[in-house]
Amino acid sequence: MARRTDDDALAADWHQLMGRYQRLMCALDRELSAGHDLTASEFEVLQQLEQSDQCSLRMAVLAESAHLTQSALSRLVSRLERDGLVTRETCSTDRRSLFVKLTSEGRARYAEARPTQRRVLREDGGGCLEPARS
Repeated sequence: MARRTDDDALAADWHQLMGRYQRLMCALDRELSAGHDLTASEFEVLQQLEQSDQCSLRMAVLAESAHLTQSALSRLVSRLERDGLVTRETCSTDRRSLFVKLTSEGRARYAEARPTQRRVLREDGGGCLEPARS
């Protein structure tokens, strides 16, 4: 009987975590969209690129670091590319690989949106952003 109770508590904790995550993502989407014409996921991709060497990452690495599937990232990069915020470049040593590179316009949009994202995390993040306890 203890196992079921433990599993039920685990499921309840998971439900609470997902609720906090969804509320925070909605707040980020709302504020970033209104002020900077970016979604939270688009901002995250710009941030990962801005923080990388030469503001460029291989698509597979970017998908993992931005917590997106390859197909979701491909669609998102297409939107960012259409808006002039990133470019795609073929790898010179492996033509099967693509790199995504931040443009100067992408760097500027990221710099403008960063304070908004940080404010939302600070104000709305609450207890869901506290480090996990071991």
